[in-house]
Amino acid sequence: MATELKQLTKRAENYSQWYNDLIVLADLAEQSAVRGCMVIKPYGYAIWEKMQQQLDRMFKQQGVQNAYFPLLIPKSYLSREAEHVEGFAKECAVVTHYRLRATEDGQAVEVDPSAKLDEELIIRPTSETIIWNTYKNWIHSWRDLPLKCNQWCNVMRWEMRTRPFLRTSEFLWQEGHTAHATREEAEAMARQMLGVYADFAEQHMAMPVVQGVKSPTERFAGALDTYTIEAMMQDGKALQSGTSHFLGQNFAKAFEVTYLNKENKEELVWATSWGVSTRLIGALIMTHSDDNGLVLPPVLAPLQVVIIPIGKAGDQMNAVCDKLSAIKAELEKRGISVKLDDGDNKRPGFKFADYEVKGVPVRLVMGGRDLENGTIEVMRRDTLEKETRPVDGIEDYVEQLLQQIQSDMLNRARKYRDEHIYECDNYEEFKERVKQGGFFLCHWDGTEETEAQIKADTQATIRCIPNDVEQTPGTDMVSGKPAKYRVIIARSY
Repeated sequence: MATELKQLTKRAENYSQWYNDLIVLADLAEQSAVRGCMVIKPYGYAIWEKMQQQLDRMFKQQGVQNAYFPLLIPKSYLSREAEHVEGFAKECAVVTHYRLRATEDGQAVEVDPSAKLDEELIIRPTSETIIWNTYKNWIHSWRDLPLKCNQWCNVMRWEMRTRPFLRTSEFLWQEGHTAHATREEAEAMARQMLGVYADFAEQHMAMPVVQGVKSPTERFAGALDTYTIEAMMQDGKALQSGTSHFLGQNFAKAFEVTYLNKENKEELVWATSWGVSTRLIGALIMTHSDDNGLVLPPVLAPLQVVIIPIGKAGDQMNAVCDKLSAIKAELEKRGISVKLDDGDNKRPGFKFADYEVKGVPVRLVMGGRDLENGTIEVMRRDTLEKETRPVDGIEDYVEQLLQQIQSDMLNRARKYRDEHIYECDNYEEFKERVKQGGFFLCHWDGTEETEAQIKADTQATIRCIPNDVEQTPGTDMVSGKPAKYRVIIARSY
């Protein structure tokens, strides 16, 4: 394992390669036989399951129910909402036939030309169209509203340049879709769900985020407003980590979804949609991990504590393992996930390195001398600090330590983020400094032309108009025109 760890590129040398190396070494995912798609391995999927379980609880607290909608969407559905189809047309994978047949020589298979579909089907890039066609049958009266559904599923967006977790052609996500009687209710729901994402990011991922609204050119296709949480990675780049969209009545109009109000008058419903994806695993990696491997916040770690006995086989080792088994049982009673690795097929140093690269938050080690002295070694993965503690009361200490690690990780990430947010009013200065990363608070005149020029000159984009910044009018650093507010501009993934 020591040899494998040397293969992990240092962040300072090549951040992108470090990220790719770490995904492989930590056993999170690997490339698949299908271009642009990945295999999520059991350890990586276990992290996604923890995210999924917690988010699912949070959604249900908002009155959201889970449902499932078809993978395939009739092509005609996409064309009903003009902005929507324009936004996704270049990424759509299209099913044209429903059968294969053997070639004449029997050595291969080919598409059966007689099995051409009457209407081509799109593998969902997102599900607004199929869901709103369904909602038309579910919504009739004001008594049917609000309607709040979510689905956990996969989607397909044919990406030309991919990177595991951050951008793949197929990925896992959840997409929520709600229908409301009034504009005010729908807008409130969209903002409310963004708050859910922000709470999850900070309290569970230990990842601080900036909440804000996207510029018109960065909105979701078909939305009136897109709300976003933006996180800063260790290289200073932004990562859009969750979005919530106020869709207005665009999809209700396209699919004729109306309801009878309390005055028995027919009205169009108002809509939202919102989603996060396996991109969050990429965010988790790049927010916390180091040159030794993954660093996972305890509440999302598949394995929170690993216990390793050391020494030669015999009566003393048996006594050590008995003591550690009792500690394991007590920690598990407290809801902590624990593994006692007492296998003799790997050396302790190999085990240490393996669990370190996988980001297990706490490691406990005991040998014969520790048993005699009534002590145990404790290492916390986030700081790599070791200490020797009395074995009595170790369960209380580990429980508190996991909470402390979770809190410390958020505080460190927030401190880093805050130290790399800058106000900037000079465009030449901005063009140089943005290369080094960070979030730049700059006045913007609100025009697409200025936004496009910034992107062309610097590869940076307007991430959002932030909610928590005290806004004052100023002058756009690019155009020199009056500006109502500052926006966050950054390079991004």
